[in-house]
Amino acid sequence: MGDPAGIGPEVLIEAAARPAVRRACTLTAFGDSGVLERAARCKRIGAGRPTAISEVVEVGSLRSRGGLPRPGRSAGGAAFAYLEEAAAAVKAGRFDGLVTGPVNKAWIARTGRDFHGHTDYLSDVWGGRAVMMLRGRVLRVVLVTVHIGIAEVPAALTAAKITRAAKVTAKHLALYEGLKKPRLAVAALNPHGGEAGMFGDEERRIIGPAVKRLARSGLRVEGPLAADSLFAAAAAGEYDAVICMYHDQGLIALKLTDFGRAVNVSMGLPFVRTSPDHGTAYELAGAGTCDAGSMTEAILLAARMAR
Repeated sequence: MGDPAGIGPEVLIEAAARPAVRRACTLTAFGDSGVLERAARCKRIGAGRPTAISEVVEVGSLRSRGGLPRPGRSAGGAAFAYLEEAAAAVKAGRFDGLVTGPVNKAWIARTGRDFHGHTDYLSDVWGGRAVMMLRGRVLRVVLVTVHIGIAEVPAALTAAKITRAAKVTAKHLALYEGLKKPRLAVAALNPHGGEAGMFGDEERRIIGPAVKRLARSGLRVEGPLAADSLFAAAAAGEYDAVICMYHDQGLIALKLTDFGRAVNVSMGLPFVRTSPDHGTAYELAGAGTCDAGSMTEAILLAARMAR
């Protein structure tokens, strides 16, 4: 359900009521039934309107008494508890996939948990490391580094991480999207691809050797390619996915072309996991005006992947 003080409950209840979702799957919601009932009222989804939600698993109690919970440690702790219970249920084999609602990392961290996002948390639950892909109708972007400060990116990059991200992407696209030989582009880190070392040497030291290694392994891959023109080429259909060096390098392009309908996919885990591409949007919670498009796409993609 995500953070109960955000728009997660509203986008979930609206998406679950859409005919395409009802035809695709049956949902079990982990969270707070009182919060979901309030979300249904906000979205004007009456008790008689069918939804794909067959059960609500109550996890704790916010004692919201029908009101809108406030952002804070209590809501953050509740959001983590929902995730923890749902992940355990998927790990136990009770469900075919997991769709997570938006959470606020800072509020969860303030409860004393070392939490940097769903991808890292689920990687720790299962062991190994997941690779994050944001999938839109126009672009697919894959992140080599995720939730770290921009100043930390150069030191965090390694040829091994880039190689693994690309190989996991190729395997995922072959398995779930029928792209047996996907065309992968690897973005440069620095302006103009480093301009022969004038603006940085990560391309020569790290990214270039990784691309050569990938090509030798049989993948269709090009790079390092200057990011300022790369995404235009990818949006035009020249590449099936772009391997990006840091979070905003990929996300800015994706949200320009696919905002409100892109889906976050955790690749490389032994189960299906997706989520919408937006955050908690506290300022919209309770108004009933938030767009459920990305949550709808996340549920439908998880159902297709599970099949």
